[in-house]
Amino acid sequence: MLGRSLLTLFLVFCAGQVAAGDNPPAPLRQVLNELIPHQKPDSIEPAPIAGLYEVSYGPMVFYASQDGRYIIRGDLLDVEGNTNLTEAKRSQARVQLLKSIDIASAITFAPEHPKHIVTVFTDIDCPYCRKLHSHIADYNRAGIGIRYLAFPRSGADTPSYYKAVSVWCAADRKAALTAAKAGKKVVSKTCDNPVDAHMALAAKFNVTGTPTLVLEDGSVIPGYIGPLQLARLLDEQEPTAKR
Repeated sequence: MLGRSLLTLFLVFCAGQVAAGDNPPAPLRQVLNELIPHQKPDSIEPAPIAGLYEVSYGPMVFYASQDGRYIIRGDLLDVEGNTNLTEAKRSQARVQLLKSIDIASAITFAPEHPKHIVTVFTDIDCPYCRKLHSHIADYNRAGIGIRYLAFPRSGADTPSYYKAVSVWCAADRKAALTAAKAGKKVVSKTCDNPVDAHMALAAKFNVTGTPTLVLEDGSVIPGYIGPLQLARLLDEQEPTAKR
């Protein structure tokens, strides 16, 4: 597998050099239109490696030759700078996705003046989601606001999905979510709700499990992390603009 990857990379290098100011070549655009016909790329830019273009569809980032014949999926590492360039690009895209969230559609538990806001894709029936919520007061005391979005892992038209709909349709959504995560019976309700939109957003973030935490800088933490550990991690990060 490694040999094939190296061969592909060698062939891409031989395809020619990409000038920093070049427009994306028509052959590459045509291939992308055929591969992903119903979505335009957010950006097509010369990659740091000569002969490649960096193509991004939201947080999905890959590299392609000028003619679109060769595509490389994987992370591009700057060894000298000790930087994952691909993950940095993904994080930028995730920040933009965070900005697109309708805050009113989320269920937010936050102190009066939060130091950080963390977006959490949650499943009411997920054990570690319940563990996270059982410490919600500790997160808040640490200055962390938790913004919940619905992601029933079992998919639409399942018991977990309808529990999420009922919670988001409750008169007091915070109380309903807390009760549901404590294993109490959820009163069945329906309304115009954001659960499907949250699930579509989760797909853009490539969420596959819960809880999935998205930090303000666009980085992702898959799985549970305790309040003190999360607070230390957030405080170590560079300051980011609050929404």
